[in-house]
Amino acid sequence: MTRATTLTAARAFVISGGFAAELAPRIAIRSESPRADALADHLLYLNGEMRPLLEGMGFTVTLIDNPVLPRLPAIIAQRIEDPALKTVLLYGHGDVLWGMEGDWKDGRSPWVLDQAEGRLYGRGTVDNKGQHALNLAALRIVLRARGRLGFNVKLLLEMGEECGSPGLNEMAVAHQEALAADCLIASDGPRAGSKTPTVFLGARGAATFTLTCALREGGHHSGNWGGLLVNPGLRLAQALSVITDPMGKILIPDWVPQEVAADVRSALQAIEMEVNPGDPLTDPAWGEPGLTGAAQTCGWCNFEVLAYLCGRPEAPVNAIPGSAMATCQLRYTVDIDSARILPALREHLDAHGFQDVVIEPQGDGFDKATRTSSDNDWVRLVLASIEKTLGRPPALQPNFGGSLPNPVFADTLGLPTIWIPHSHPACSQHAPNEHMLLSAAEEGIAMMAGLFWDLGGA
Repeated sequence: MTRATTLTAARAFVISGGFAAELAPRIAIRSESPRADALADHLLYLNGEMRPLLEGMGFTVTLIDNPVLPRLPAIIAQRIEDPALKTVLLYGHGDVLWGMEGDWKDGRSPWVLDQAEGRLYGRGTVDNKGQHALNLAALRIVLRARGRLGFNVKLLLEMGEECGSPGLNEMAVAHQEALAADCLIASDGPRAGSKTPTVFLGARGAATFTLTCALREGGHHSGNWGGLLVNPGLRLAQALSVITDPMGKILIPDWVPQEVAADVRSALQAIEMEVNPGDPLTDPAWGEPGLTGAAQTCGWCNFEVLAYLCGRPEAPVNAIPGSAMATCQLRYTVDIDSARILPALREHLDAHGFQDVVIEPQGDGFDKATRTSSDNDWVRLVLASIEKTLGRPPALQPNFGGSLPNPVFADTLGLPTIWIPHSHPACSQHAPNEHMLLSAAEEGIAMMAGLFWDLGGA
């Protein structure tokens, strides 16, 4: 078979329904990682679905215990054709967030794959069962066509990404030799648009923290004490107001890039953001002045208040509350010194007289920002391969706007990281009606089959 006939076979696998049939039993596994009793479902996915598939492709498969959260195991699979060849590491996660049964339209179940309107509906169709299923199917099609790959492949498949990948870095450290490779090529997150094939090279970081103004125990009657007691809700609101200007521009110098690299700026300016029915109306005046679209969401930083609690919102009373708390988040790029995020905030609040506001970090802080340079032979090979397959170049995002466990691969394993997403912005991941577009699946499997073919001859 030739490259062209292999790509035809890959597209046919999606068009004929073969991909949907293969994905359906995986969607049926209720692998909700936040669920405390999910271990049996996770093992069913890894050992019942993925192990026989991978062993049938000539991989050796090892189940890995999670040292941090035992209900979230992983597998490492290896297919080594020749130690002298280059090695590609693939990644995926078989866990999902809550199914939200009863909230899906047209009576659909999150655990039953349903094809309608050019879409595949089901929990995990894009995040992430469907995405790594496409990649493995493309790999299998190339292997059957050639009888070999021409490169070595390793796979790390975890079951805890939707919980923040607890234990993934520890597993990578413990099995560093088994995961040693030359490059990570993986699929997660959305394309820049439903019709825009995309490559991104990293992810923004996320620093989540709480701000608390706790002045006294309990509440005190507002008629008796109003005007005499400092209101912590007002104090905290005022403290938040000095972090950005009224239109969301960040006012802490350490929280914004001093300069955006020319290649990053150029790549982001070339991306046209897609607007889909049901998307919220954006405000071009919000955020950093002069930045819009991908330049704002991927090339810059944004500060968000995720939740604000003062008093008892569900049952307000005539009392001055004793405390107020806000859960906040900074999404940041690799241009920011992550070690300075909270100290810089402390200095900024103190300078404005808010010493009574306490800062506490949330989580383990591992959502670091990462970005592989576009001046990289692996990146050039991937971009050229996709353009050869599709007849047009993909959009290049220097980094994804959200967060991924990319520091495990970029920092711990020291790999260039290349992500080729098969989802789209309006896919409803983490919500009812999650779906993968069949058009994106067909294009995605062709891109991956072409890339795996080209890697074998590179």
